[in-house]
Amino acid sequence: MFTADDYQYMARALHLAERGLYSTMPNPRVGCVIVKENKIVGEGAHLKAGEPHAEIFAIRQAGGRAKGATAYVTLEPCSHTGRTPPCSQAIVNAGITKVIVAMQDPNPQVSGSGLAHLQSYHIEVATGLMERQAQELNPGFISRMMYNLPYIRSKIAASLDGKTALKDGESKWITGEAARLDVQHWRARSCAILTGAGTVLADNPSMNVRELSIGRQPLKVIVDSQLQTPVNANILRGGNLLIAFAKDSQNKTNQLLETGAELLCIPNEDGKVCLKTLLSHLAIREINEVQCECGEVLNGALMSQKLIDELLIYYAPKLMGSPAKGMFAMSEFTSMSQVIALDILDVRQIGADIRLRAKPNYVN
Repeated sequence: MFTADDYQYMARALHLAERGLYSTMPNPRVGCVIVKENKIVGEGAHLKAGEPHAEIFAIRQAGGRAKGATAYVTLEPCSHTGRTPPCSQAIVNAGITKVIVAMQDPNPQVSGSGLAHLQSYHIEVATGLMERQAQELNPGFISRMMYNLPYIRSKIAASLDGKTALKDGESKWITGEAARLDVQHWRARSCAILTGAGTVLADNPSMNVRELSIGRQPLKVIVDSQLQTPVNANILRGGNLLIAFAKDSQNKTNQLLETGAELLCIPNEDGKVCLKTLLSHLAIREINEVQCECGEVLNGALMSQKLIDELLIYYAPKLMGSPAKGMFAMSEFTSMSQVIALDILDVRQIGADIRLRAKPNYVN
């Protein structure tokens, strides 16, 4: 159905979409290439919410050469007016006669309407070219549109024997400098960084993007059931912080509010933070991707509730011994049928460390 040239042009569109990796949120990352007579005449990427979409930049660059051309777009052109006019009508107005789309819009309320609009003007439409690659660019946007939840990626630094901290909590530094720099790229593409009160108390982290200039900082989120976060903690600096709690056991609400922190009381029946409610709240706030950087207790709770979508594990060539802390504090499995299988996405060496990406394959 698709030619080698089609793959080449869509690959270019996907490459363009990556330009918005750190900046398009809450919008998806989209690229567009316009081709006429086997030559690229226009291309563009969506870079920031409120600014023109990828198709508009490509059409502007192509000018009159867009008439009779083919457009390659990584996501179905929008057919509704939001912060910007609909791209599907811009394609019609430009005289483009064929549109090849990698993936349809994941929003079930609008999916297919952009394609139908193009077809109503007798524009030839084809979908599914390099769909998987397009989906990998926007896991958070897809999750939010389809499930009303952000995409949860848990980052863990561990020794080869699966330990994340010594028995007394010391963990600085398990991995090397190259791995820590790599983490900054994953933070930068996230809309929020989530951690637990235990990590705040033990490590006093800042949880911000360093080394990269992206023009913004992700929302910082602390899961703190008893509201133990110190008012002088590093993570409170600079604002942009949400603390989810269940009970103000130390009467610290007013002190924390005075620092600029936002508080959200969402207890579950066990007197802890309701994690599903927290993630639903983040989705309502148009948070696409959340990077979790927490200890074994919160990681275990998220995994037990099947809320982790992806693991980003950095294994250091070290052994820390059995008394050290593990990755997930979870209830004991009594049968191999209960264990959580992982689908390995990628394994590569980062400096002296090994980075593994995997998706939990939950059994319903």
